[in-house]
Amino acid sequence: MMRAVLIDDEISNLENLRTLLEKHCPQVTIVATAQNVNDAIDTIEAHSPDLVFLDIQMGKQTGFDALKQLPIRNFEVIFVTAYDQYGIQAVKFAALDYLLKPIDIEELMTAVNKASHKLATQIQTSQLDFLLQQLKKPETKGSKIALPMQSEIRYVTLSEIIRCEADNTYTHFFLSGDEKILVSKSLKEYADLLRPNGFLRTHQSHLVNPKYVKSWLKEDGGVLLLMSGEKIPISKPNKDTVKQALQQL
Repeated sequence: MMRAVLIDDEISNLENLRTLLEKHCPQVTIVATAQNVNDAIDTIEAHSPDLVFLDIQMGKQTGFDALKQLPIRNFEVIFVTAYDQYGIQAVKFAALDYLLKPIDIEELMTAVNKASHKLATQIQTSQLDFLLQQLKKPETKGSKIALPMQSEIRYVTLSEIIRCEADNTYTHFFLSGDEKILVSKSLKEYADLLRPNGFLRTHQSHLVNPKYVKSWLKEDGGVLLLMSGEKIPISKPNKDTVKQALQQL
């Protein structure tokens, strides 16, 4: 059983989340709620929850403000937000869970199950600390990304990533130093996340860091030759976008 605290500045949102949790997530016991940053800090310190559902935007303050002021952050966090604002980008880079309002029941159950697994297996990570460091950077274009593996969270510098390749719902990351790791998230998610950092979706199954592109080969309608000697296909729908991006480097 996980002891949870719900934090949101709107009572209707708290009541809705409470109803969904009580109906669909019996492994969660709600021990307290809070509606602003100061109360959130006091509530978390008083109840020492296992899990915190944290609204991002609360008036002129944010849930991140609450996290920054807590001396001990030994709980799992599921962020909740009404829209995909800049803070969500940092949350994604830290591989933390979030829910967009209105809350989807399946996504809620998945997030709760993942939190339960982390607590049960006592996987200790510094994801919240990493998140707060990301938020200090302008434009939230982090220089590192957290990659969730089976038994750990790897923090990888973006410049280390040569390319990514889809494997059903998993993604293979090919890193400098001939290292390859498997991450339990889809390539689409990383393509969306890394696009602002210049990564190129060349194909349904391939994402490439342009830093490692050596040349464009005209064979097979277009192929990227990487410095490693690997050849990465370019699909017809992505051809013009990739070519334009490379010309601007």
